[in-house]
Parts: sequence; C-alpha cells; structure tokens
Amino acid sequence: MRRPFFAVLGGMGSLATESYVRLVNEGTHAHCDQEYLDYVVFNDAAVPDRTAFITGQSDDDPFPVIADDIEKATAMGASFIVLTCNTAHYFYDHFQALTPVPILHMPRGAVVRLAELYPHAPSGTCERVGFLGTLGSRAAGVYRQAVEEAGYEFVEPDDALQERITSLIYDDVKGTGGLNLERYESVLRDMLDPSGPVRADALILGCTELSVLNEAFPMPQLPLVDAQAVLVDDTIARAKALRGA
Repeated sequence: MRRPFFAVLGGMGSLATESYVRLVNEGTHAHCDQEYLDYVVFNDAAVPDRTAFITGQSDDDPFPVIADDIEKATAMGASFIVLTCNTAHYFYDHFQALTPVPILHMPRGAVVRLAELYPHAPSGTCERVGFLGTLGSRAAGVYRQAVEEAGYEFVEPDDALQERITSLIYDDVKGTGGLNLERYESVLRDMLDPSGPVRADALILGCTELSVLNEAFPMPQLPLVDAQAVLVDDTIARAKALRGA
C-alpha cells in the first residue's frame, strides 16, 4: 500500500522552492531513507509573475497554470497540497474550490504563530505588525486580513522601504542569487525602528525570497515570523500525522 504523500507547488522562485524542500528534509530528522517524508514537487517555472498580474502590469494570468498543477496533484492522490508562493494566495479560495484536497494556507499559519510568540494586549505588548513582501502580496490583502482578524494593527513599509524590499526579492534572490546581510538587516532594523516610518512591534516575512535570506542570516534576537518556516513546520506535522509517526 502506498504511503500518504503531499504535493508541493513550487517553481515560483525556484531558489525559494529549493529552500522549502531542504528545510522540510532537515526538519524531518530522518535517520534513514525510509524515514523521510513522501512528496511530489511541481517546480513549475512557467507560472507567470503573480505580482505583475495582480497589480495590473501584465495580462499574463498565473491562475490557469497553477490550477493545472492542482488538478494533477489531486489526480495523483496527494493527501494535501502546499502552495509555497505567498503572493499566489491571492487566488487561494478559487484554488481550494478546484479540489477536495486541503491546501495549506501559509499567511494564516504565519499569523497563528505570530499570536503564539508575540501576543497583543492584554496578555502581551505587540500591537503593530509590519509586513514584508511583494507589492502583489500587499495588493492581494491576504496578510492584512489575517493580521487584522487576529486583533493586530497591520502596517506596511513606506515607498522607500518597499523599494528596498522589492530589490532584495527581485534583484538579489530572484536575480543574481546574491544574498547581502547588510542590505537585509538594514531593512528589518528600519521596519522595527521606534522612530521610523513603520514602528513595528513584530514583523512577518511574507515572501519566500525573504525566507531564503532568513535561512542564510537567521536573527532570533529580532521579533519576526518567517511564513515559510512556519509552513515547513505545519507541513511536517501534517505529513507525520498522516503516517501515524
């Protein structure tokens, strides 16, 4: 009898997909080949740019391409589906309507972790949650909705900070593959600066390219939640539960 497996919809930033898969493998803590999790990866690099479509800069719709992957994953018998692109969650409800197979919701999972680590009043002091992601994710509103429903104030970077975040995503990780600690850390510090334009109490990394930077340059001393890292934990927990591990 075939063991349960899950499907990973990647390719929307192949370096980010590679990071996710590597973290899943490491987090499984396997001691032999058979203890690793069973999964299929759709590294579909043909998916059009989500941000360009959502912000109206392109008519090239990514939905049909990802929908086709979902239908294939369903036909293969996947027990659940992982959508590794934050921005693609703009289409989440329509994706889920295509299949009876559960699709993990990365933004909601990240906010659940945020509430656990940095509770708001009266039990905690975190009120303003700063978001780092693509312009497409901001326009999609998926993180804003999840953060505000959890009782926090959702705050976005100003235009100058967003340009620096966009450059980290597209010029560095997606572009050259070069990871610059100084550029990355300066953005985080400016988002958290009490006298700065954002004045965030905690941050959510809502782009898998930023998760690549977080993996390379972890900063546990800062109050931040990496959505991809949370997705990795949720993936492993669900997959092990299906196997009865």
